[in-house]
Amino acid sequence: MIVKFCDKLLQLRRARRLTQKDVAAACGITRQTYSGYESGERYPKKKEMYQVLADFFEVDVTYLYTDKEMFLDAAHEQYGSRGMAQAQELVSLFAGGELSDQDREAVMRSLERAYWLAKEDNQKYTPKKYRK
Repeated sequence: MIVKFCDKLLQLRRARRLTQKDVAAACGITRQTYSGYESGERYPKKKEMYQVLADFFEVDVTYLYTDKEMFLDAAHEQYGSRGMAQAQELVSLFAGGELSDQDREAVMRSLERAYWLAKEDNQKYTPKKYRK
């Protein structure tokens, strides 16, 4: 069974009897950001954050990665953004033909996540006077 990134963080934090606020403060992020990691709603945007978390929990950084994170990290290196990496992940889902209902739902969640990540990336590089 593959353990997700979010579940690994939760297990590590609980084993040390820490709050999300404790971990977030020690890693230099907000509690909301860390909470998003633990809930599986978000992933670190920069791979350096994986290392920060690994150092804090005293584990090897590769322990925090699942196949998906390794894929996204590799795709991020190739394509330059996690949104594009997630789009590539979607392409790989369609390579096999028909999708189950569960896979279709995963595709829709991934599309939505890729959309919001791309929108967030665009906001960073759009001057304030052009933002809506």
